[in-house]
Amino acid sequence: MAAYWMVRAGEIKDQDALEVYQKLWSPLAVQYQAKVITRAKFETPEGPDFPRVLIIQFPTYQQAVACYQDPDYQQAIKFANKAFDREMSIVDGV
Repeated sequence: MAAYWMVRAGEIKDQDALEVYQKLWSPLAVQYQAKVITRAKFETPEGPDFPRVLIIQFPTYQQAVACYQDPDYQQAIKFANKAFDREMSIVDGV
């Protein structure tokens, strides 16, 4: 069953850090079979508003967790946190 990373992200603060994050993320996305399934328009009827939302699909919950815990992704997070504020959840698609 598929699983998802749900990322609520703020405005880009550091374009250079974002570019490094994207370079580090790309091979991990291939390795863990991750696919961005939406960056679409949305509304936040409850809770703090974030200008961007991404939903990333993984084949399984285990792969979604393993990708997040991967040491290479932990390095990438440092650049993501410089690039923009964010909140992320890992959701089982069951």
